[in-house]
Order: sequence, then structure tokens, then C-alpha cells
Amino acid sequence: MTARFIDTHCHFDFPPFTGNECASVEKAKRAGVEKIILPATQADYFARVSTLARQHEAIYMALGLHPIVIEKHTDASLHQMEDYLRAPSEKLVAIGEIGLDLYRDDPQFDRQEWLLGAQLTLAKRYDLPVILHSRRTHDKLAMHLKRHDLPRTGVVHGFAGSLVQAERFIQLGYKIGVGGTITYPRASKTRHVMAKLPLSALLLETDAPDMPLNGFQGQPNRPEQVARVFTTLCELRAEPAEVIAETIFNNTLSLFSRL
Repeated sequence: MTARFIDTHCHFDFPPFTGNECASVEKAKRAGVEKIILPATQADYFARVSTLARQHEAIYMALGLHPIVIEKHTDASLHQMEDYLRAPSEKLVAIGEIGLDLYRDDPQFDRQEWLLGAQLTLAKRYDLPVILHSRRTHDKLAMHLKRHDLPRTGVVHGFAGSLVQAERFIQLGYKIGVGGTITYPRASKTRHVMAKLPLSALLLETDAPDMPLNGFQGQPNRPEQVARVFTTLCELRAEPAEVIAETIFNNTLSLFSRL
């Protein structure tokens, strides 16, 4: 079969893609990756993300302030984001990458929660879905999402929580991002979750150049690897590969309506 893919999470504005974008887009296209969503992580990167989306038909952008670099974000960063949101762009498909993270020694969590709330408010104001980062914070994140009740919802990317946590996000209307973690046999919990969730709730992603797949450790991840993630997902689920490919492709177009 010839499957069509959308990589819903690829940091294409970082090496190894920098300066090699045309060849990278073409390589992804040969693997069936028709579109790539590039989420920004801080205001300093908005311009380069916007330029890449404008220069390459396959690349779409999301604008966000990532919690892992919380010290980089100021009130001015939010104003800068809203300036972009006010200017209509078919290539701007989401707010992201935003969310919560308790991995760092000093997470400044109160400020993270404030910043998340501010960005969810912008997503509602401009009728955009969100691309969400969550590390050790699934229950707290779900609480914020329930409170804000976004009409466009979004996707919880890089999900590695429990089945119950995933089901709670889905009940709130959110999709779950399926990435390279499922290619590791030892990731039994995540593999089980992705096998059991409704197919209608799943999207494909790489998080390239991060999260390399099993067998590619130490190498930068790439958007074409979404095809290998798909192959593994097909091994875990009961549906025919054609059904999985078509459903996930349509899930993505439904969530990101500007693609």
C-alpha cells in the first residue's frame, strides 16, 4: 500500500535540517510525508518558523512558548505571539508547543501554569487547536484543559502516560500523538495504550530531531521516520493498515483545519 502521512510535530527549524531544508522536505515526501507541522518553542524562533512555512509548501507552523524554557518567556513574548495571530496566515495551523513540565530541578511551575492559561486563552480567541507538551503533568494538564474548554481542542504530543490518563484527554476531545516511543519493545505501557485507544483519537508524529526510533539511537530523528512509527502501530493494532493510515490522516485534517 501507498500511505499518506502528516508529521504533526517536527522541529524543522533546528539542525540537521537547517540549511538543508529542500532536500529534507523531498526525502520526507518520498516516504509519503505530505505535510509537516513545525511548532515554535519560543518567541525568538517565530520569525524563522514563519519563513520556513512560507518558503516550503509542505511545512505548516504553530506558535508557542514551551515550558521547558520558561525563563525565556516574558509578557512581550505573548504580545509577539498575538501580533502573528492577528495577521491572517493559512500556514499558521495551531498554538504550540505549549504545556506543562515537571522534569527540571526548578520548573517554576506556577509561572508555567500562568503561561499555559494565557496561551489557551489565545487559542480560544483565535479559534486554533493546541499542540501540548506534558511531562509528569498529565492530570494537572487535563484540569487546565477542562477549565478552558477550547472549541478546537488539540493534541497531547509525545504521550507516555497511562491508559486512564489518555482516555481522560480523549473524553475532553483531545487527540493523542503517537511517536517513536512505540518502536521500543521495552516501552510496554505506551505500546499497550496505543493499541487500546480508539483509532479516531490518534495522530502520527516524530518530534524530530528528538525522540529517535529504536535502532536509530544517537542519530537525529527525521520526519520520514513517521512511516516507521506507522508500521509499528500497525503491528500493535487489529485494524488493517489501510484503515489505520486513512483514519489517522483524516483525524489530522479534521483537527488542523488549515492544512
